[in-house]
Amino acid sequence: MIKLVVVLLFTLNVGESARILGIYPLPGNSHYHLGSALFRELAERGHDVTVINTFGEKIPPKNGTYRDILLTGLFEEKPKDKFKEWNMFKREGLNPFVGAYVVARMADKFIAQSIQHENVQNLLNSDEKFDVVIVDNFLNDAYKAFATHFDAPLILVNPTFSSFWVNSLVGNPSPSSYIPNIMSDYYHPMTFCERLTNSLLDLFNALLYELYVYPKQNEVVQKYIPRGGDLNDILYNASLVLLNSHPTLNPPVPHVPNMIEVGGFHMKPPKKLPQDLQEFFDSATEGVIYFSMGSNLKGVQFPEEKRNAFIQAFSKLKQKVLWKWEVDELPGKPPNVKLSKWAPQQDILAHPNLKLFITHGGFVSSVETAYHGVPILAIPIFGDQKVNANFAKANGFGRFITYKEISEESLLENINEMLNNPKYLENAKKRSKLFHDREVSPMDTAVYWVEYVIRHRGAPHLRVAGLDLPWYKYFLLDVIAFIGLTCCSLLFVTRYIFKTICKKICSKKTTKKLKAH
Repeated sequence: MIKLVVVLLFTLNVGESARILGIYPLPGNSHYHLGSALFRELAERGHDVTVINTFGEKIPPKNGTYRDILLTGLFEEKPKDKFKEWNMFKREGLNPFVGAYVVARMADKFIAQSIQHENVQNLLNSDEKFDVVIVDNFLNDAYKAFATHFDAPLILVNPTFSSFWVNSLVGNPSPSSYIPNIMSDYYHPMTFCERLTNSLLDLFNALLYELYVYPKQNEVVQKYIPRGGDLNDILYNASLVLLNSHPTLNPPVPHVPNMIEVGGFHMKPPKKLPQDLQEFFDSATEGVIYFSMGSNLKGVQFPEEKRNAFIQAFSKLKQKVLWKWEVDELPGKPPNVKLSKWAPQQDILAHPNLKLFITHGGFVSSVETAYHGVPILAIPIFGDQKVNANFAKANGFGRFITYKEISEESLLENINEMLNNPKYLENAKKRSKLFHDREVSPMDTAVYWVEYVIRHRGAPHLRVAGLDLPWYKYFLLDVIAFIGLTCCSLLFVTRYIFKTICKKICSKKTTKKLKAH
């Protein structure tokens, strides 16, 4: 009897197993960290998972099957160029229109190179079949044609909240009147000038992608993806969008039925820190401040003036400071500062002695601080970081300093305010409580919807009808034009009739006067 049950369970598992292709080709650790969590979980639940990526899994999942298709050698840094080529600090303060163009141009450099990679081409020219294709929705538009090539439904994983990068692809409304563009530093309510600029920025991005980015990406599809078809046939036919967002992470906004919020799906229960870090935190009687600018912003790229401002400010604190620093030495390092080339951020944020997180304000870091209820002092540099910093300030669990404002005085003022004013910790804990208060865990939600799309072969019933309309119909421009012309016609006819009546009345009065004489 027991053997029969085991056989039945095994058969059931195999019957439900699906072949899944994940695509995370860019060398962004924070993005891959999200995708890796999802793909590992899908494999652990018995699915056959293949992932195109630049990192690779050192310890593959135990259940199901898992395979990396590595873009070996493509994005590896040469020692002499390390930390120099991609200095994001040089992009701080960019006009949002210029910033949007810079981000769009990044796609040209990476995507064509990665799709030409031998390992990717071998996959494309194989006879493999997949039940679903899951793509990181950031600068990867050409890769979405893999869904057409393999005749599989397409799922997008958006690394942040909904934005112009995904809204138009699924027909999601995003009014410029109260939803700030992800490249701006606005926050609701916006002034008239901010709403005007926000509207122009949304329009600029729409035109930029429709007229430049998508045609460029389509050229790559036509050249390197044998059965990719036309990119426009797949761009607006995504079955599902998994959003790494939640109302505790960003202001609530509209979502169409095939957009599912799973913010925090990559989070896991905290583990004990490595011994040196564990001792460092446990011995901090006054607490610890954690300082990290993420994976793309390197601490060593700070100009000497800015770096010295941090050193001087930290030296005057009674708290210990853990500083994510990419090289062995830091000239002038205070005794209360510990350097770490790599830090297990989730486990650090979970330690009870952590008092404050100084961060660039990236969205993944924002998710992790919400999970653990940690106040943040943000130093936003680029992209969505300014929007996230504004959200933290507006909701009372954080403050921010602009890059230009960094000085010993501004750092000490903000750090001491946040350490001594209990409202920041209280608001962070309230946000964490809201973040955790869900009917189903975000990972279970993400897996359910992936399997839902597979079960229902793309779930086309979730697709909104607005995607089938040309832009002038979607925005009711033809209806507005008709109403406008009708109103003008009525006014013209009314004016004509009134004028004609007036002329007749005047003519009769003139005739009577002539007869009287």
